[in-house]
Amino acid sequence: MAQSGSRETQPERTVLSWQRTGLGVLAVAGLLTREAATGDAPLRLAVAGAVALLGLGVLGGLAPLRARAVERAADRGTGVAVPRLALLVTAVVVTVAGAALVAVLSPR
Repeated sequence: MAQSGSRETQPERTVLSWQRTGLGVLAVAGLLTREAATGDAPLRLAVAGAVALLGLGVLGGLAPLRARAVERAADRGTGVAVPRLALLVTAVVVTVAGAALVAVLSPR
């Protein structure tokens, strides 16, 4: 019986993890924007804007797409793995981490 309960919540946890990833990217964009605005750095502001767009892409595009795919797979009783989407969101997170690293280490 415990397996059936965890099976029902797995799709919900998957969808929430995609949403958390998008929100995390947007949070980093907010921090980068704050740093760029207080430091009067237009290039950093452009980077922050690009990071925000990536976060919106994950949160507004990939997360709902993934939610629908997980829901359909759960209804059919099939697997929900989509390696290409996982690779794409991993690339977004690595790109955002690189942008944040450059922003923190670059001279002011």
